[in-house]
Amino acid sequence: MEALARFAEGFIGLFQQGGETFVGLVVDIVPLLIVLMTAVNALIAFIGPEKVENLGKVAARPGILYYPLRYMILPFVAVFFFTNPMAYTMGRFLPERYKPAFYDSAVSFVHPPLGLFPHINPGEYFVWAGIASGITALGLSLGDLAIRYFLVGLVVILIRGVVTEGITAVMMGRKTAKES
Repeated sequence: MEALARFAEGFIGLFQQGGETFVGLVVDIVPLLIVLMTAVNALIAFIGPEKVENLGKVAARPGILYYPLRYMILPFVAVFFFTNPMAYTMGRFLPERYKPAFYDSAVSFVHPPLGLFPHINPGEYFVWAGIASGITALGLSLGDLAIRYFLVGLVVILIRGVVTEGITAVMMGRKTAKES
């Protein structure tokens, strides 16, 4: 009988914990996202949607010259100013063919700058803190690691953006061929 009672308590406890998690999301994350969305839309309105769209148009120009703008600068600016997860909305200013690659670049860049800019992804700062505690225990410099992590992150998002753009082009070509 006692085992059945413990099972029942554990069973309902699972749902209570789920409810607490849900309430935490509704109380913490949802209002934050609403305020961020409002702030971003206000900022875009203040700067002027045409100027922001022009940045997207410049980044969307064809050619290898625009890869760094599209897959390094634009994701960095988005992640730095809008943080995770609002940064991904900057892709709306790019043509459809570049959106998957921009998203891949931006989502891949929410960890590398944490050592320099912890505001970018405070929910996952524990990853950097764990690495930092190990580096500190070894007597090594955190600044060097933070800068290297940031620079390698920029190179990685550029590579990911270019590769994802190529994959997207192939997939879109297949879709067009099937429709013909």
